[in-house]
Amino acid sequence: MRDASPAKTYALHVGVIALLFALNFVLPDYHQGLFARIMALAVFAMGYNLLFGYVGLLSLGHAMFFSAGLYGAGLTVYHLGWGVPAAFVAGVACGALLALIIGLLALRTSGVAFMIVTMMFAQVFYLLILYFAAWTGGDQGLVIQQASRVIAIGGASFDLTDPTVRYMSALALFSIILLVTLAVVRSRFGRVLVAIRENEERTKMLGYDTVANKLAAVVASGAICAASGAAYALLFGYVGSSFASVQYSILPLLWVLLGGAATTLGPLVGTLFMYYVTDITSGFTSAYLLIVGVALILLVLFFPKGILGSIRERWLGWLP
Repeated sequence: MRDASPAKTYALHVGVIALLFALNFVLPDYHQGLFARIMALAVFAMGYNLLFGYVGLLSLGHAMFFSAGLYGAGLTVYHLGWGVPAAFVAGVACGALLALIIGLLALRTSGVAFMIVTMMFAQVFYLLILYFAAWTGGDQGLVIQQASRVIAIGGASFDLTDPTVRYMSALALFSIILLVTLAVVRSRFGRVLVAIRENEERTKMLGYDTVANKLAAVVASGAICAASGAAYALLFGYVGSSFASVQYSILPLLWVLLGGAATTLGPLVGTLFMYYVTDITSGFTSAYLLIVGVALILLVLFFPKGILGSIRERWLGWLP
């Protein structure tokens, strides 16, 4: 990757944010709601990309971090009556703490073993949600009432069930995480993570504590995924066990691979592509998964490093 000037790089990302802001005023209601969901889940993919794309650690347990944020925010609102800001912070804290614990244990392994261990922890987390159904709602989940999803700031109140407020809230979270992620991957810490991905032994020889750096990446990744989960619960008013299933750990991997691993905007592109291909094809046929599968195969054949990853390799080497 040929590094670009910071001004050029940040201008690209601010331009994407500005475009998403403008879309709020022109999108039909259905697509406005869909874009809000895509931006919230793109944050999930960005958290996954930080660990998989930049460190090279393949995890099949990130659904538990997303769900830790989902339930951390949802349960505090549903059972304790907490306000939206406090519930969001609680969700992020739950995800970060869980990531710290899991990281300390899972990083004793590497490669395929790391993937299996994270998947096992995620399955335990999923079963715990089902076991404590009296609190979590089990398979049915919990619906957060509209009255609990209002933010009061000064004399004004913002209802997260309002489409515009929901869209702008999702955009605000997406924008913050995008710019923070960009700053992280361009920092010295980000360069060390890439060095670990490329050659961990050589990075150790240069004097870096690779375990500590990987643990920091796991915690940061978990916190970002938890922020996505907490936002999802508060914006869309539902928490359910399906979000903790293994399938929900595979989805961010798919989104990242489609958009381009180790690209800051790849998670958004991958999530957007996957959602709209599924949405459009399901409107024409009940066999839409077959069409989606063919589209994914063609994409992998012609864009083996994902959409933005292949564009960066072939034409725009400065893309971050």
